[in-house]
Amino acid sequence: MDNQLMFNGFSQSLKSTDWKWTKSKDYPQEKHQIRVFSCFSCGGGSTMGYKLAGCEVIGNCEIDKQMNEVYVKNHHPKFNYCMDIRDFNNLPDDELPEELFNLDILDGSPPCTTFSMAGDREDTWGKKKKFREGQAEQTLDDLSFVFIETVRKLKPKCVIMENVEGLLLGAAWTYVQRIYKEFMDAGYQINHYLCKGEHMGVPQNRHRAFFIAFRSDVQFDFYQLNMCFDYEPILYGDIKEGIGAELVKDTQQYRMLCQAEHCDHSIGDVLERTGHKKRCFNDKIVWEDEVCCTIPGKCNIMRGTDKTKISKEDIIHAQTFPEDYDFNGCNVGYICGMSVPPVMIKRIVNRLIDTGVFDNE
Repeated sequence: MDNQLMFNGFSQSLKSTDWKWTKSKDYPQEKHQIRVFSCFSCGGGSTMGYKLAGCEVIGNCEIDKQMNEVYVKNHHPKFNYCMDIRDFNNLPDDELPEELFNLDILDGSPPCTTFSMAGDREDTWGKKKKFREGQAEQTLDDLSFVFIETVRKLKPKCVIMENVEGLLLGAAWTYVQRIYKEFMDAGYQINHYLCKGEHMGVPQNRHRAFFIAFRSDVQFDFYQLNMCFDYEPILYGDIKEGIGAELVKDTQQYRMLCQAEHCDHSIGDVLERTGHKKRCFNDKIVWEDEVCCTIPGKCNIMRGTDKTKISKEDIIHAQTFPEDYDFNGCNVGYICGMSVPPVMIKRIVNRLIDTGVFDNE
C-alpha cells in the first residue's frame, strides 16, 4: 500500500511531503499510456493530479471563459472546448477528434454549490439561476446527469466524477440513487467513496465524494480497490507562509477575531460564545496546531494567532497547487477553492493504476 509502512508487524502512517511542488520539476518523466479528458476543468486541479500520476491529459471542457484562459495558460491542452457541457454533448461526433472516443479516463467535477451543506441546498434544486460557476444562467443539480450523457457519448474505459460530501447526505441521496441507475443504464459498473483530504496527505479538511465507474466490458472488481488512506495530518503551522492581508479594524469581524480562543473555529463561534446572535459561521478561523479547514471558492479564512487573513501562499499549499502556477491575475482563493486538490486525485489514480486495470494499453 502507498499510504502505510510496516514496522514490526504494525502499520505506520506515511508523512506526506508532496504537497509542496512545482510543475516545472515534479511531473514524472516516465508516463503511463493513460489518456484523460477533463470536464468542468476549472483551474485544472484534477488535471495536475492526473499528470502527477503519470497520465496524459489531452483536453478539457470548461464553461467559464476566464477560468478556461487560466487553464490553457497552465496546461496547454491539445483539445480545448470553452463551452457549456450541454453544448459539448450536442456537437456532432464527426466534429470531435478520434482520441476522445478512445479515452482511458473521463474526468468530471460538476459544480457543487447546490449540494454544499453551507448553501441553500434543496431551495436551489431544479431552479435555473445565475450561479458563480461559469457566470451563466443554468441549473446545477442536474449536471451530474448531463455529464453521464457525456459518458454515453464518448464511452471511456473509466469515469471519475467528483462532488461535495453533501451529495451523500440527507435528501440528496435520491440523486446518488439516480446516478447509479444512469451509469448502469449507460453500461457501466459503479461505486462511490468518501475521501478525506486530511487522511490523504492534503493539508486541509476537505471531504469529497468520488464516483468511479468502469465500462461493462472492462474486467474490474471493486473489491480489489483500496480507497482507505492513512497519511499523517499536516497541520496549518507546517504550511503557513507569507503575510496575510490585514483586516479592517473598525469592524465586528476584527473585534470578534481579537476575542477568539483556541476553541473557536469561526467568527460565529466567537459570537455565540460571547452571547451574540448566531451568524458568520462561514468566516473561518484557523490555528497553527490544527489542520486547515476547507478552502472554499469565496475564501474568508483568518489566522487565529496573527489576526489577519490567511495568505495566498497558505491557500496554494492547503490546496496542493504548485508553487509555479500562473493565476493570470485572477483570484487565488477562487481558483483554488473551486478546484480539486491535485494530490487528492494523484492518490486516487495511483490506487487505480496499482490494480493493473490500465495495463496492456
